[in-house]
Amino acid sequence: MKLKTALTPLMAILTMTASLSFTGIPGAYAAKTTTVRLGTLAPRGSSFHNALVEMGEKWRNASGGEIKLIIYPDGTQGGEADMVRLMRARALTAGMFSVIGLSEIDRSVGGLSFLPLTFRSAEEYDYVVEKLSPRLEKLLLEKGFVVLFWGDAGWVRFFSTKPAIHPDDFKQFKIYTSAGTNNQVDLMKSLGYTPVALETADILTGLRTGMIDAISMPPNLALMYQCYTVAKHMLALKWSILAGATVIRRDTWETIDPALRGELLDAAAEAGKIIRKSARQEDEESIAAMRKKDLIVHPVAPEVEKEWYELNDILYPRIRGNIVPADIFDEVQRLVGEYRAKESGK
Repeated sequence: MKLKTALTPLMAILTMTASLSFTGIPGAYAAKTTTVRLGTLAPRGSSFHNALVEMGEKWRNASGGEIKLIIYPDGTQGGEADMVRLMRARALTAGMFSVIGLSEIDRSVGGLSFLPLTFRSAEEYDYVVEKLSPRLEKLLLEKGFVVLFWGDAGWVRFFSTKPAIHPDDFKQFKIYTSAGTNNQVDLMKSLGYTPVALETADILTGLRTGMIDAISMPPNLALMYQCYTVAKHMLALKWSILAGATVIRRDTWETIDPALRGELLDAAAEAGKIIRKSARQEDEESIAAMRKKDLIVHPVAPEVEKEWYELNDILYPRIRGNIVPADIFDEVQRLVGEYRAKESGK
């Protein structure tokens, strides 16, 4: 299962908080109502938000009303880095994060999104997540977090206020990058680009005021956040997939009756499937909707695509071991090769 960019990247993009009670009696679990406070960057009424609402209903029904989910959409709980800090301070106990937030917990998760142009299809990506997720979940568990489900927000594209097709075209822009991604900022600067670190909530304002001129995010998020109204040019290049996951503090999870956890995980897994399916379906639908509102989509000719892969040849050695741990970087590449070998042999 899968879900902020070189965005965003979100996508992304989503945060959940929980307050759970334990009786303190060995072998006994709280019978009183548990309030789960869930914060998310997803806009109210979006497919992401609706999936969480449905998950909350299933949690309430499975627990006989003992678990109550309250959702705070629209990033009212702060940015993803803020939320991770709140989780560590026990002010929040769970979160649905994009790869940006997850990387605050363990950099290894960046292997799912911070290797641009690695995946040629969603099927390749799904294969890598299926094979790699147990290893990532173990790493997150060691940091005190249990993964409830994986998700993604779809393919990351480049949006800009002026036409930009070639890699060097983007050197004229001030490019959005997520607050707290210092390694990415340093990497972009070393290649001649101008990154500007902002919270997701500040993207549209940044575009309107000229603080930034270009962003990278999935089209469904560009539509949700109305970024296309200023950044009217989109490069059709599929740069990466914006991964994410919902995690909960291990100590909180272990206060829940083990007999109930399976049903909660099933409901969470279903939410992840809905989010993933919606994000991919909305990818092309969002582009079509924005084109009707004057978005200009620039196709990528083979010779231009070659330029982007040449940039990648420069990026990869700097990403490996710096932004993404070397062992995870190598394993993602191995799994992609394994998938392609299997497909070619069919």
